[in-house]
Amino acid sequence: MPNLAKDKVDAWYAEWQVLEQTIHALHSARDKTVKAEMEKAIAHYEAFIDESLLPTNGRERLAFIKARPGQYACYRQLDELYKETKKRIARVRIQRSK
Repeated sequence: MPNLAKDKVDAWYAEWQVLEQTIHALHSARDKTVKAEMEKAIAHYEAFIDESLLPTNGRERLAFIKARPGQYACYRQLDELYKETKKRIARVRIQRSK
């Protein structure tokens, strides 16, 4: 299981927020380079997460995102995965501290 320390998770999520802003701007401009940024964000997500921390249907959702990284729907889905994973990590951290 990855390091779930709050500072590590916060740094991981902060990096996502920077990527998310770039991806959002590229989608708004209908810029085709969004696919490369999405692939970078997907790799960033996968590098930190292990299977036990994936949210509900996480594996299937990630497969959907990876199949079509240039689509806006996949960007929205990845954003939700990041948010849900951050919440799940917080729950796991609380449970471990009890």
